[in-house]
Amino acid sequence: MSQTASLPDPNAPWYKQLTGYHWFVLIVASAAWFFDCLDQRLFSLARVPALVELMKQPPTSPELQAFGKVVTACFLIGWGIGGLIFGALGDKFGRARMLTLTILIYSAFTGLSYFSQTSLDFTIFRFLTGVGVGGVFGLAVALIAETVPNGARTQCLGLLQILSTIGNITAGFAKMGIDTLEANHTIVAGSGWRWMFLIGAAPALMIIFTRGYLKEPAAWQNLKDTNQLPKGSIFAPYASLLGSARWRKNLIVGAIIASTGVVGLWAIGEYAVDLQKVVFKQHFEKAGVAADKIAGEVNNAISVAYLFNMLGAAVGMTLFTNVAKMGRRLAFFLGFAAALTATFLVYWKMSDPVAARWMMFLMGAAQLSVFAGFAIYLPELFPSKLRSTGTSFCYNLGRFAAAGGSFFSATLTSNVYGKFAAQDPALPLRYAAMTMCAIFLVGILILPFAPETKGKPLPED
Repeated sequence: MSQTASLPDPNAPWYKQLTGYHWFVLIVASAAWFFDCLDQRLFSLARVPALVELMKQPPTSPELQAFGKVVTACFLIGWGIGGLIFGALGDKFGRARMLTLTILIYSAFTGLSYFSQTSLDFTIFRFLTGVGVGGVFGLAVALIAETVPNGARTQCLGLLQILSTIGNITAGFAKMGIDTLEANHTIVAGSGWRWMFLIGAAPALMIIFTRGYLKEPAAWQNLKDTNQLPKGSIFAPYASLLGSARWRKNLIVGAIIASTGVVGLWAIGEYAVDLQKVVFKQHFEKAGVAADKIAGEVNNAISVAYLFNMLGAAVGMTLFTNVAKMGRRLAFFLGFAAALTATFLVYWKMSDPVAARWMMFLMGAAQLSVFAGFAIYLPELFPSKLRSTGTSFCYNLGRFAAAGGSFFSATLTSNVYGKFAAQDPALPLRYAAMTMCAIFLVGILILPFAPETKGKPLPED
């Protein structure tokens, strides 16, 4: 497959500007992110069942809920470390090569999570999975941004994130299928979470079909051929970013914008499932459902709510991609404002499975809309020789912030609002999340300092 072709007509629809190789790159990068998101969601859905078995405690236990946030924080820390490492390696050694390596890493350690025997080794496997997961986003968006024509870049990068919801939805269907196998006693009751992680090992097969055809972008290859890539250690790209006033400002602004969205999703939205387990159980108990049927009803209701959440995400990211054509800052402002409103509403009022469907749809649309913006906006802030580093740093710094947010949320749940558990076990989760919603104001307040990149070519030195 050749990367070379006649220049596309910039006035043609975006999809007509793409050659066969452009479509190949878009599909491969999107598939890598698809499986990455599949892994993330499998973890979200399997975290509590795994800890129930490994910790020998009920899912409503405050200790289990708190440790679930610790495991999530460790996963996010690994994610952040992996992003910082592989972002710089992508600028030094190539986006395509490093993307292949990160897929292998997160596939291997996701599969190994199947064999966890204690909460400690489960946490270690999730940390190491995070290292691989963290490298994918920056590498994938840099690969697309530098390969496709400028006139198609916004739509292609937005599509990368929109398609990621398919990975999330696939995880939801996987859980529903495995829950059915447990209910039918095809697999041992309580072991479904192990099979979910085994599914997450499948992406390793993808590299068999892509490795020989995926090439480095022409812009990066030219920098390599002319000896213009950052020289020295893995820290050299970061030194170059921090040494320039322009790139340093973009790095700070991009990191704050991305951190806002990542904290909002992973330190707030991530725990909607935990709230659902409590309030749905209460709902079915009040409705008079037989005690031995409640667990199954709760699991089904959570799965349905999750699918609505992901459908909302697809809608939200599609809307963001189209609004971004009018202005990146406008799109982020609307996204963060909607996330603040919808997330607060969900944690304040969600109490039954029917209401959870439209509420989770709204929260998914609002919270995940800005993730399309990260794919579109972050690579537009940095030059080719530093694009993978800058994009990965901005996106993955948020993982450390989200890890800190998860620890803070755990403290709020247990120590600050834990006293309300006697009144209603759902209240500590509600109050902690509603307090955390203040993070979306940070994203709104940084926007006046963000450069507007709408309609501009990718920057170079």
